[in-house]
Amino acid sequence: MLPVITAASPGLSHLPRNHLIGRRFHLRRHRLLLATPAMASCGAGRSRRILLVGAFASGDSPSRQDVDHSAGAMSSRSAYIGLFVRLLGLDNDARDREHAVCTLYQYSLGGRKSIDEIMQFPGCIVLIISLLKSESTHACEAAAGLLCNITSVQIYRKMAVESGAMEAIISLLCKSTITPEVTTNSITTTPISFSPCHVGLKLSPNVKVLLSLQIMEQCLCTIWNFSIDENWRYKILRSDVLIKIVSYLDEEDIKFKEAAGGIISNLALNPSNHGALVEAGVVPKLVHLLQTKEDDYKIIRKEARSSLIQLACDDYYHSLIIEEGLVRVPLVGSAAYKAFKPLPHSWPSFPDGSEIKRSSQPSKYGATELLLGLSVNVKHRKPDEAKINAMIGRSNQQFLARVGAIELDDEGNEQSGPEKNDLYTILPWVDGVARLVLILGLEDGSAIKKAARAIGDASVNEHLRSSFKEAGAVKPLLQLLRHSNVPVREAAAYALEKLSVSATICQKIKAEGGLELLVNAVKDPTTPVEQLEKIIYVLSRMFDMAINVVAETESYTCEDATSADRRIHGDKASGNSEISHTFVNQDMASELILGFEAISLLTKVLKEASPSLQAKVCCVLEHLASSEQHATAMTAACTGSVIEAILEIGVIHGTRADSENLDNLPRIGIEEVSQVVSAAVRLLTKLLNFDIFVRSINSDKFTSLLRRMLKSSFPLQSKDWLAACIVKLESRAGLSAGHDVSSIDMEITIYQTIPRLVDLMMTSYSFENKRTVVIELKKIISSGVLEYTRAVADNGGIFPLVKILEEGDGDALEATLAILYNLSMDPENHPAIIAAGAVPLLKRIVLMEGPHWTSAIWLLRTLPV
Repeated sequence: MLPVITAASPGLSHLPRNHLIGRRFHLRRHRLLLATPAMASCGAGRSRRILLVGAFASGDSPSRQDVDHSAGAMSSRSAYIGLFVRLLGLDNDARDREHAVCTLYQYSLGGRKSIDEIMQFPGCIVLIISLLKSESTHACEAAAGLLCNITSVQIYRKMAVESGAMEAIISLLCKSTITPEVTTNSITTTPISFSPCHVGLKLSPNVKVLLSLQIMEQCLCTIWNFSIDENWRYKILRSDVLIKIVSYLDEEDIKFKEAAGGIISNLALNPSNHGALVEAGVVPKLVHLLQTKEDDYKIIRKEARSSLIQLACDDYYHSLIIEEGLVRVPLVGSAAYKAFKPLPHSWPSFPDGSEIKRSSQPSKYGATELLLGLSVNVKHRKPDEAKINAMIGRSNQQFLARVGAIELDDEGNEQSGPEKNDLYTILPWVDGVARLVLILGLEDGSAIKKAARAIGDASVNEHLRSSFKEAGAVKPLLQLLRHSNVPVREAAAYALEKLSVSATICQKIKAEGGLELLVNAVKDPTTPVEQLEKIIYVLSRMFDMAINVVAETESYTCEDATSADRRIHGDKASGNSEISHTFVNQDMASELILGFEAISLLTKVLKEASPSLQAKVCCVLEHLASSEQHATAMTAACTGSVIEAILEIGVIHGTRADSENLDNLPRIGIEEVSQVVSAAVRLLTKLLNFDIFVRSINSDKFTSLLRRMLKSSFPLQSKDWLAACIVKLESRAGLSAGHDVSSIDMEITIYQTIPRLVDLMMTSYSFENKRTVVIELKKIISSGVLEYTRAVADNGGIFPLVKILEEGDGDALEATLAILYNLSMDPENHPAIIAAGAVPLLKRIVLMEGPHWTSAIWLLRTLPV
């Protein structure tokens, strides 16, 4: 389809009367013969843009004889096309070339047949391209319009590209200045400055600027034609024209918006182009155009929607679109909505299922129920904004479903690509969330699966997760876990897994009785592995949520307590903390009564899953291990051997990290292994509470693995769990003659305690915390073990100690001087102590003759200064 031309096309009216003499008189005669009723066939809409010369220019209806005469005249006029093509040659006068290209451009408006007659002459397209650089604005404009019409025909598009038309048009569009020419009685040439910001502005009538706008529009439409062909889209991206095209989306002239939107819509059909489009900033501009409600923007909205749907195929770009307030919704067909049955009349409720409270003073005329809004506007009953949006969205979508206008049969037919069967539309989030929840209640399994998947894909931020909760998505998703269709169950589990990132969703799942449904899915041996993985993620988050709630409650209680209460009830509070965590574990575990088959299945997943899923399975098993019944089942399922295998992998990874440069290892792999090792160690620590498990494992081997990992380069957070597990294993299982208790304590101090204290010194912003750390570190160093002093230096403790030397006083200063003195006994530490700036600080302490000046002078004497 040819883009509509809006500005005045170049005609013959600008020619001076006394200019055509001699040979040009014949040129004018031929031109008049060519520009006759055939041009009127372009339609009444374009007749005002074309100079009509001939019998039917007045617009009278032609008779049959006139039509016959016109047909004969057409064949006669076709013979003159070759003359005008020859006049395009570089050896002709500039004005002759201008008149020829203007005439050919007008003739090309006659349609495909006229364009075919022009293109029958080889090489004419090269001559047309050369006129794009003409100093005459009329010639440049006519050449651009003629190229636009020629490239609208597919068979000539390749010819135009091979002739260099694409590069010439892009170059012309990127020009910052042009030289238009205004013709009156005499021809004058005046250069003007032009930039994209001039396009569409409300300027005073200026022929020069209007002609410039026309050239820009013709160039955009020509690029639009080129972008239809997939083979030439890369040339648009390689040039600098993409930024200009995107900028035209902000112009007031609707034709510029349509042309730019059409180009972007075609470019978005290639996934490889998405990155360049997003970097150019198309997403917010397209969202703004899509949300514009004016009638003139119908084509632009269609192009913007098509582009956004294509961009949404990428997860990251889909997230950007969601952040702009839009949601991608699958098109399931109007027939699927015929199964929608509105709820019978009853007392209304919010979309999430919560009922609206009845008024304590109902109207005797029934107005309370009829005009419900009058009672909900009371301050203590007024719903929050999220519930209001959910009610608005539900009302809109249910109304459209009842009247059969929620989805048109031909909607989405313009989409293309590999996912042709999965058609989508883009809606504002209020309507999109409500429609997805509505689809969950239909009978079509395919539609339900698509909606559940779309809910999971859209749950990228807390706002939308909360919106789905308020719209009532949690309950139907839980019910779909029992659906007879396996793909539907997997899609529902996927949506729940994405939603469960929010703690409020976890609470909603528990309130809706979802824990039992999730447990039943785990118990079911026919549950697919993909679905089981999603359910394990949900269960682990629910357990973590329960522990976090207890931790936050304890933190809030401790902050409100006075210092005296803490001193009096400190032990009791500590005991209550342990009891509360145990209570949560036992409470949740009592609701998760799993048999040996389910435990065996989880153990199998733990053995074969990816590291991230292994960590989640360990989390679920850890909470189940609060029950002796589950611990016995884990022992029978050989969970201990799987934990041992995970620890061996951790030892291999930690040893490799020590022997090689850490920069050469994938950082993600190190983090994943440390997370799964920490989770496995926490599970092992919990299982050590039961004698039946302790008797089933090789304590010496576990101790050896834990000690080796403690010495490796694992993060400090993981070493905290390793040290605690070693201590627990030591107390529960005892040690054989091959292990010395004091050596284990020493290793824990060297590889866990000292690194943790040094890290606290470097990261803590509270000086009181630093004071506590340095005093504890002094106690460790004062034991006289040389390895402890080396551990402080190896973990980078010298520089933070010197920093405390500058800020500290009293017992903190005394402890710091003692530690630095011990470090100075090793000459290898002298450069680091001096480089940290300890010497001037020590001299200042000596000169002040404070309580610790003697310790400072002893330290100075040991340094080579």
